[in-house]
Amino acid sequence: MSGGLRTSVKAYLIAKRLSLTGDLDTVQEMNETINRNFSAPQAAADYVDKKKQQDHSLPLPAPQKSIASSSSGPSICDDIIPCLPMLSSAPKSMDSYETRIRDGSPPEDVPSTPWTEGEIVPKRFFFNELKTATWNFHPHNKLGEGGFGSVFKGWIDDNSFTAAKPGTGTLIAVKSINPESFQGHKEWLAEIFYLGRLRHPNLVKLLGYCCEDVHRLLVYELASRGSLDNHLFGRASKLQPLSWILRMKIALGAAKVLAFLHSSEVKVIHGDFKSSNILLDSAYNAKLSDFGLARHGRSDVSTRVMGTYGYTAPEYIATGHLNIQSDVYSFGVVMLELLCGKRVVDDSRPTGEQNLVAWARPYLASKSRVLKIFDARIDGQYSVAAALEAANLANQCLSAEPNSRPNMNEVIKALELLQESSDIQGSGISQNEPCQTPRGAKSSIRRRSWISLRSFSSLR
Repeated sequence: MSGGLRTSVKAYLIAKRLSLTGDLDTVQEMNETINRNFSAPQAAADYVDKKKQQDHSLPLPAPQKSIASSSSGPSICDDIIPCLPMLSSAPKSMDSYETRIRDGSPPEDVPSTPWTEGEIVPKRFFFNELKTATWNFHPHNKLGEGGFGSVFKGWIDDNSFTAAKPGTGTLIAVKSINPESFQGHKEWLAEIFYLGRLRHPNLVKLLGYCCEDVHRLLVYELASRGSLDNHLFGRASKLQPLSWILRMKIALGAAKVLAFLHSSEVKVIHGDFKSSNILLDSAYNAKLSDFGLARHGRSDVSTRVMGTYGYTAPEYIATGHLNIQSDVYSFGVVMLELLCGKRVVDDSRPTGEQNLVAWARPYLASKSRVLKIFDARIDGQYSVAAALEAANLANQCLSAEPNSRPNMNEVIKALELLQESSDIQGSGISQNEPCQTPRGAKSSIRRRSWISLRSFSSLR
């Protein structure tokens, strides 16, 4: 599954050779040493062949001894796992263990200072618990497979968080990391570090983890509708294409969680924002996942270039400097996918159309031509003015000059107004039915100057 020979033994020896004193710089030095000695992994099986994922260094929490190591002997987790407590008794409910607050409860939606005032405490599961919950990782329960391992569906009891009968309790997604992939182990650590401390309505919920012998697993609450990627390009897109209203709702939810990550209190760059990492719950609420490439900081974070081909900002590829504007560019790519209904990279398309961003740019810059690239499956579901505003927003996020891109709070304001206009147009009809533009809707949008972006009036 993964490129190169990367074993837990090699990783353990490297970790042992370094002086792990708890200093973040030392941990970063360890990551850089590993990066110089291990090759980048192959792309995940569900990616387009031309997409490229490259190795990366990641600032991880200070390594500490796990307080509940396996009885069968030491493992790599004992030396570099973040210090996460194992619950001594079963929780009374999901919410009873989800957060442990040191100095009072923060707001439900966005914690004011999540790094210091409180943190989510994931449960440490035993391997046999997850084995039972997934019916021994039965093939029928497999949800997907990627470069670092497989994801399985399972069930746990709402109160005890022990394995439950299929169809009862809470649905979970269990990601099992390939034990021979040290890169997978690094991303496993990053998931625990970030999702184990952050909470937001549009973040996927990490329920727990497992580190036992060579087994490394992550346990999430299952997003029942799968990925945005599947709804735009996969089987779900053929069964029931996403409506305009739902596309704008998903874009707004994704923008909100990026704004949260980029805030001065959190200061996290996601680093791999793409449609396959946006999961959807039963109400089509966006849930951002996969923090394996995330970095702490807001600007000029020097790192080896990583990410997914097509979504990565051009200046990051050129310089290796990652900042929050890199995420904004990636958001623009996803916004373009939502508008066009096309993958960012697809070699099956005609020459000149294989890269969505390059192909769409001339259309985005022309209000007389931009509607030609919109997804035909949502024709009649939006006003011309709303379409132009959405295309303008995508175009600004995709600006070649990082400083010309809006910040995510500005993006939210734009999308909120687009959602309001969509709600007016879609009142009284089903979410996924075509809707007609009501009289006056077009002019009501144009009267609003929602953000200080270059408007279509300045375009040809």
